[in-house]
Amino acid sequence: QVLFALNQTLLQHESLRAGSLQAPYTTEDLIKHYNCGDLNAVIFNHDTSQVPNFINTTLPPHEQVTAQEIDSYFRQELIYKRNERMGRRVMALLRENTEKSFFFAFGAGHFLGNNTVIDVLRQAGFEVEHTPPGQPI
Repeated sequence: QVLFALNQTLLQHESLRAGSLQAPYTTEDLIKHYNCGDLNAVIFNHDTSQVPNFINTTLPPHEQVTAQEIDSYFRQELIYKRNERMGRRVMALLRENTEKSFFFAFGAGHFLGNNTVIDVLRQAGFEVEHTPPGQPI
């Protein structure tokens, strides 16, 4: 599975470089939507953009199964569980230090799609607000 994932990742990068494959969004798109507090816009309305897309309908059936297994593993282990851990750490700090103010910064990928750090906090009853650029905190 590791060899398959590496080969698929390399093939995707080669296709992007050659221009035969287009990225689903640009860095500028990410920045624009992040600044607007709209990371769940249509281009990001999938589980995550942090996970490489191994699922490809041109793959033979046995490789499609492998791709699905790897995709599920990455989503669960690298995204959902990590966001859950990060959310729990934030909650612990907030609950243990009610008299203090905190500023938490995460990479933009932790705010993309479903099961984000923000989702974890909101599901636990915390209120999370977006602060647009230039607005005082």
